[in-house]
Amino acid sequence: MITVVRDDREMAMSEPTGAEQLTTPQAENGLASADSLREVHATRGRKALDRAAAACRYAGVEEHDAQAVPRDPAAKAANALRLSAQVLAELHHSPLDPAADARCARNAAAAAAIAAQVARDHGGVTEPSAAAYRAALKASQAAMQAAGSDGMGRNEDLNADADAAEADALLAAQAAGWI
Repeated sequence: MITVVRDDREMAMSEPTGAEQLTTPQAENGLASADSLREVHATRGRKALDRAAAACRYAGVEEHDAQAVPRDPAAKAANALRLSAQVLAELHHSPLDPAADARCARNAAAAAAIAAQVARDHGGVTEPSAAAYRAALKASQAAMQAAGSDGMGRNEDLNADADAAEADALLAAQAAGWI
């Protein structure tokens, strides 16, 4: 079983771009504060991480399956889960940067998509497992859009879309019996 540790200190999967992100035109227009955005991204990232951990448990992927250079799907899922957990654990210790925070949530959603693929393949492709995998991919893509150059973690519409896609992915994973 994979244990999600939220207080390890390791390097992030995506490097923050620094405080310059806080002076974008969107920030000047006051779309949302960096503090509130951090919580939005951290919450979405934790939900994706929990979904990834549940899919890994379902598929029998364990912590020791993580490898420095993962080659098989189980190792990729375990490694992605481990790295995302480490990054999210450090999020509140890093400087406020909505773009970097959104990338952390994106990485967790990508880890959940990898874990969903492993869970789908482990249990046999059924309509609920295929739907859960598609929903995980959609959540990962929505998180990518929220973190991308159009949103930089600050676009409220893209963040809302990513939050909705994450909620849908959770429901689909539950329907597939992964959670």
